Amino acid sequence: MGVFVFVPQGAEYKAVCNGLRLLSKTVPQVISIPVGGKAVTKYLQEWYKSVNLLKDSQPCALVMGLCGSLTPDYDVGDIVLYETCVYQDKIIECDNDFTNQLELQLKEKVSRVRALTSDSVVSSKDEKILLGKSGASVVDMEGFSALEFLSSVGFKVGMLRVVSDGCKYDLPNLNSAFSPEGALLTLPLALGMLRQPIAACRLIYGSLRGLQVLEDAARNLGTF
Repeated sequence: MGVFVFVPQGAEYKAVCNGLRLLSKTVPQVISIPVGGKAVTKYLQEWYKSVNLLKDSQPCALVMGLCGSLTPDYDVGDIVLYETCVYQDKIIECDNDFTNQLELQLKEKVSRVRALTSDSVVSSKDEKILLGKSGASVVDMEGFSALEFLSSVGFKVGMLRVVSDGCKYDLPNLNSAFSPEGALLTLPLALGMLRQPIAACRLIYGSLRGLQVLEDAARNLGTF
């Protein structure tokens, strides 16, 4: 089965690559994607034009990365598999068979969830709790766009995320730290962290914990 792994660029991509690198068997191709829905769609459109797929089998796409919790049920380090992903008034389902396969391969506890994709970083605890009332359990910035495009071109899509921030505390507002192309901007990131040092420390801790769990999950999922 041909499997492509898509991971947001930067630390998340490195964590997944590190986990897969420790495997002795052949590992799937890992593709670094930008942050944010519009940037992801544009990137995947160009990527799809250049990739050669086997005509006699349906390819699989696994989207991995970090996410934020919208309910007290999920906290830093929890692994979730998306069943559905919501954006505004639209909802798309992940491939159930592929998701079942992923769940069987994971050695850690994993939960099946409904996810929400946001156009911006959700940093306020009040906003997280409000969004959680919509029925979604976690939030990210790329999931819906990746799922929508990859499904439309024939991929069986599964989505695995690790929670890196809970819903009980505020995080730094880092929306200015991302370019329209989905790249992380170092100076605005640093300034945003400095403005809210306590929240920044909480973000750093959650990110480091989430990245370690993400790396471990990649290692367990490496035998497709």
